[in-house]
Amino acid sequence: MHKKNRSVLVTGGAGMIGSNLVKCLINEGYKVTVADNLWRGSKEYLKDEKGNPVIDMKNDFIEVDLANSNALIPFIKHFNYVFHLADIVGGIDYVFNNEGSIFRKNILINSNVIDAVRTHLKESLKGFIYVGTACSFPESKQSGVNAKPLTEEDQYPAAPESAYGWSKLMGEYESLLLEKETGIPVSVLVLHNVYGVPCDYGIRSQVIPSLIKKAILYPKEPFIVWGSGRQGRAFVHVNDVVNALMLAMVKGLGKGVIQIGPNVCTTIREIAEIIVEISGKKINIVHDTSKPEGDLGRCADYKKAREILGWEPKVKLGDGLSELYIWIEKELSKTVNK
Repeated sequence: MHKKNRSVLVTGGAGMIGSNLVKCLINEGYKVTVADNLWRGSKEYLKDEKGNPVIDMKNDFIEVDLANSNALIPFIKHFNYVFHLADIVGGIDYVFNNEGSIFRKNILINSNVIDAVRTHLKESLKGFIYVGTACSFPESKQSGVNAKPLTEEDQYPAAPESAYGWSKLMGEYESLLLEKETGIPVSVLVLHNVYGVPCDYGIRSQVIPSLIKKAILYPKEPFIVWGSGRQGRAFVHVNDVVNALMLAMVKGLGKGVIQIGPNVCTTIREIAEIIVEISGKKINIVHDTSKPEGDLGRCADYKKAREILGWEPKVKLGDGLSELYIWIEKELSKTVNK
């Protein structure tokens, strides 16, 4: 690709997926600008192994709340590609206790970003990549660990369980309208449950980092798993997701919705047991069935990703969990030693 077509905007670029994507883009020679409000992301995530920022933080980092109307407009340049990752999300407790605000903010974020692209980037943009979620699939299709792998066509008739799933589905729809209206090529990647380094392991964390933190702190804190543990997810490592995003920029534009996730559903009970094994501790696993479980189980038929992008998941679950365990343990030790 010619250098003049290498200017990229990544919204949510200081988060887990975004920061890894930014580093990959930089390594491939792209000029990257990041827009993030640092609600879950961190500027620390945008540093290399030596602690140096991978982008010019003064000129190429925009701290902005994209839920505010026209917030992005003053920073629009002649970007060639936009990766739209920014959204409001958290663990299951946060998602189901803040449905109204999550829905509203995500609708605003998506619509504001897409409107900025439509209004100011029609001439320069080569592609718009929107990141969706498997939470947007109908609840009835996510019936358990042995449920049939989901296909892209299963999204409709729409009936997500959560407001988060609805908000992300509306973002998909508006992204595809952008392509229809302007001719800007769009790729929509629907991600299953992403995990990896770096990540939020605090009160808004999702299931894997939450359980890892509990294992590290055990026995000072109990190892409590929310729900029965029989609910399952298709866990996909952040490196595999970044690979998919890079492939989408080259091969996925104009190809509609593409699912990214494995065709295997792993129960939360299994995740807990693997984490306990990694810890090397004798941990008593306690299930709190008064807590929400969310959808019962889902996994991906990733045939479309394989055929269009040439993508398949490569990182083994055990390897990814071990890497994340070591990272969180190291991060927690920094807090203790302060």
